[in-house]
Amino acid sequence: MQVVHSIAELRSRIKDFRRTNDQTVGFVPTMGYLHEGHVSLLRKARAQSGLVVLSIFVNPLQFGPGEDFERYPRNTEKDLQLAEAAGADLVFMPSVAEMYPSPTRTTVNVTGLTARLCGASRPGHFDGVATVVSKLFHIVQPDQAFFGLKDAQQIAVIQQMVLDLNLAVEIVPCPTLREADGLAMSSRNVYLSEDERKQALVLSQALQKARDFSLAQASFTSEELEELVRSHISTASLADIDYVEALAYPSLEPFDNSHHTSSIIIALAVKFGKTRLIDNLILQVRK
Repeated sequence: MQVVHSIAELRSRIKDFRRTNDQTVGFVPTMGYLHEGHVSLLRKARAQSGLVVLSIFVNPLQFGPGEDFERYPRNTEKDLQLAEAAGADLVFMPSVAEMYPSPTRTTVNVTGLTARLCGASRPGHFDGVATVVSKLFHIVQPDQAFFGLKDAQQIAVIQQMVLDLNLAVEIVPCPTLREADGLAMSSRNVYLSEDERKQALVLSQALQKARDFSLAQASFTSEELEELVRSHISTASLADIDYVEALAYPSLEPFDNSHHTSSIIIALAVKFGKTRLIDNLILQVRK
């Protein structure tokens, strides 16, 4: 495994690979502090790609005022150990100055899909995500890019960007990985106190209740799903709900009782103390 810090060197190494191989390049973009969820993406990329590129970059553009850019967890040594064990070939670790050498005057804004969920509660967040992912796609020029479905809105936004800008990369959504007790794996879980960690289990439990409810009903409304999830989360005294929404996926538009959609997402964001956690469940609608 090789670690590179400059765009020029990364491009050179990928160019050398493509010159001598007809295999694909798989890409896993991350903000580091890797866990088993990231490892699962790398393993998926390793199984499907001749060259696996991992990026580790905490992107300042996607953090709003008062958010946790400075305190976002970082552990380079552990990240590199996990990356190598999971089969990464190249790790791209640029500085902020390397990615943004001058004030950014060009950004990517995906409309519509960013109006709800995290886009509503974190204005500008997805502009930062779309901009840095677009830059990384142009730098790496991968054949496939692998993203975890825990950030399902992010995947929908990136897929729309790829479609609209005719980018030559296939987006590969990968299942959310969870701890043994059901909590979705996240780099932010390290912030949780012992009591917050225990109470955070209501998130996956609430989504499971929604799944069971949907399977038992011939039809249901978004309001019914949302109220069921909200009521269960509210049993946790430390939970501060940002949003709970049930929408068509990947359009992220409201759906009606006739379910004119093949997939529905129940997405949530909840704060425990200063830690904001997201989770979701995607339901396949019976026709």
